[in-house]
Parts: sequence; structure tokens; C-alpha cells
Amino acid sequence: MLKYVIHGGKSLNGKVMISGAKNAAVGILPATLLVKGVCRIENVPDISDIRLLLQILDEMGASIRRLSPGTLEIDCTHVRDAVAPAELVRRIRASYYLIGAQLGRFGHAIVALPGGCNFGPRPIDQHIKGFEAIGAEVELSGGNVIARAPETGLQGARVNLDVVSVGATMNIMIGAVLANGTTWIENAAKEPHIVDLANFLNAMGAKVSGAGTDVIRIRGVKSLHGGSYSIIPDQIEAGTYMAAAAAVGGDVLVQNVIPKHMESITAKLREMGARITEYEDAIRVVRSGKLRRANVKTLPYPGFPTDMQSQVAVCMALAKGTSIITEGIYDTRFRYCAELNRMGARIQVDTKVAVIDGVEQLHGCVVKACDLRAGAAMVIAGLAADGTTTVEDVHFIERGYECMIEKLRELGADITRIETPEPERSRVAG
Repeated sequence: MLKYVIHGGKSLNGKVMISGAKNAAVGILPATLLVKGVCRIENVPDISDIRLLLQILDEMGASIRRLSPGTLEIDCTHVRDAVAPAELVRRIRASYYLIGAQLGRFGHAIVALPGGCNFGPRPIDQHIKGFEAIGAEVELSGGNVIARAPETGLQGARVNLDVVSVGATMNIMIGAVLANGTTWIENAAKEPHIVDLANFLNAMGAKVSGAGTDVIRIRGVKSLHGGSYSIIPDQIEAGTYMAAAAAVGGDVLVQNVIPKHMESITAKLREMGARITEYEDAIRVVRSGKLRRANVKTLPYPGFPTDMQSQVAVCMALAKGTSIITEGIYDTRFRYCAELNRMGARIQVDTKVAVIDGVEQLHGCVVKACDLRAGAAMVIAGLAADGTTTVEDVHFIERGYECMIEKLRELGADITRIETPEPERSRVAG
């Protein structure tokens, strides 16, 4: 059992280096299955989701070498036509990218329905629609997604997504790279990690254009070759430390970022009273006075990201006045509000809307990380609170944040990671 113990009330000051983007890496690693050759990938975050994906690829026959921290060589030339281990696949949401990768490489895929954070249903119907449009037969059976390409191979087609879906956009892109002809993804998502996946595929010989717009064109190629690629910085990790500096107070330089990716987050924190200075590859956040109220509605990129709503909610909980968050992506992502209320926040939730009345101070107590980003919010709340906060279920946090404890300590936080044995189940004599 892992937990973080935080002694709050200390301002954050100094520099923090942002790691590679989780949401890009979890698409790029499965896509290496398409490549016959060695992929050298830099800026790979060392987080549990990545370690799981690497274990899956290893068990499928990939050759993986860690050249240095953050740099991997992955060779899938001799990978086996194998079923990805279900017990690993079910532990990570991004394992659904294996469907597109295996369809493209082998012409068929059997992948267990994925797991990951539980904050409401995230169906894969748009993924299936895309695979069917390019010729695959797809069925759900026994907890697995089973997909088969025709003997003639996948065929390029137009795919018009019913809703903007990051996962479906990336998965269809992966599946269509080696298809015959040209595939268009219309109503495509525009997130930075979609552009990053397209750039990776192109570096390996694919022909993908339009990534970052709502229409992506994939001209199928016969094969992909090895090459080198560096993953972009993590937009949400950067936003998390920016929100932490705003909520807790202090002066933090967030390094290794692409400021353009941060525009919606930067604009909202400025509106709330943080002083923000942008540099070529860094953002400085200073907050000394009281934060002001604000309203947020989460939207697909370039709107305010759903993955940042819980972190900015902590800022709002400490701001002067009443703030409102409207969740525009998922139906239920406010479970963390009950945990914040236990710390003294005043938040009322009605389905997809949270009304937050700012308070003077949060107070330390025992809280749980409900999911990855909610867990980050609990850490920020603990840093801002008086007294001691214990955050439980932090395995969620370590799915997506590399070295969070070490990075926060370098900023002056008093935070400790504690691992305790699982309690033994009582035995009843029979």
C-alpha cells in the first residue's frame, strides 16, 4: 500500500523539469509494433503506465534496451503474432492502441478490454467505427475486442467520428498507416499528443498529414523503417505544477514546456490572479496575493483540458468568491470533490457542474486519490492545507507523474512516499 504524507503550508519556489508526455508515449510505444527496424525514442517518462506497455511489448517478443534515463531502443522486427497478456492489458486504458497496431501489423487483433482510471464510461465505439470503415470485422466477445482485416488487407476510407475522440483518432491513425489507399479521419481530435504520434509515424516512413486540424489524411505505405524520435513535453504535468504554484503560492519556473500547448491553462491562471511569464521553453508562475474566482468549461483542445479540471478546482477552492466548473467531456469526473470537502472546501456538484465557494484555508486529513488527475489535485490540496495530509491510493498518481515526490521536494515541499504492507486477511477456522 502506497501513500503520500504531506506537511502543508510551505510555499513552492525553484525550478521543475517536465517529463515526456504520457498521452503521447502511450500511443507511440504500441505504434512501434508497426515498425520493422529499431526505434530510438527519447524523453520517455518513467511511469507505471509506460512500464506496463513495455512489459506487454516484451512478452510479445520485442527487443527493448534502455540506453539512458528517458531513452529507449525498441525493435519489433521479430515480434510474435501473439495475444497481448490480458492481465497486463486490463490494467491500462491506453492498451486499446494495441488493436490498431496489431491490425496493421498482423491483420488481426485480440485485445482484452482495457482498464485505467474509473471516472465514468469511456466507450470504444468510435474506435470500432473507424476500424470497420477501413474494412475490419470487429466483435466484442468474452471481455476481448476481436478484430480481423480482410484477406486483401485494410482499405483506406473516410471515417467521420460522431464525437471528437482522442483515443479513436490515434487508434485509427495507427491502424490505417499500412492500409491500402488513403484514409481520412474527419472530426478528428487536435490535441498535441495526436500531432506527436503523427510526427513519430512520419519519422518512421508513414505519410500522415493534417494532424492538429479536424481532418487527418493517412496515405498508406507498404512498410515503416526504424529511426529516432523525441516525445514532446507533458502538457498536463506542466499544468499541474503551474496550478500547484498558484494554489500554494511561491515562485516556480516550469521548464521543458511548449508554451503554446499551455495557452488555455495559462489564460485561466492569469485570470485568477497568478503572474505568469512565458519564455521560449519555460513558464514562470508567481502567486503572492489571494486568488480570484473564475469559471471553467472543459473542452477538446485547444479548450481547457478535462485532465486539468481537478487541479484548477483546488485553486478555486482557495479563491475569493464563487467559481463554477462545467465538465464538457465526461459525465462523471467530480468524485474528488467529496475528498476536497473533507479538507474544508465548499463544493456542490450537480451532474456535470461543480459550484465552488472559496474558503480561507484547507485543513489536512486522510484523503484518497480517486484517479490519476484527482490524485494530483489531492497532492496540491495537501501542499496548500495547514497540518498533515495523507493521500492514499497513490498508485493512480504514479501512472502519469514521473518523480513527483522528488520534483516537489526540490521546490521546497514537505512530502514523503510511504510503502506499507498490505493488511493480512483474517482467517476463519472452518
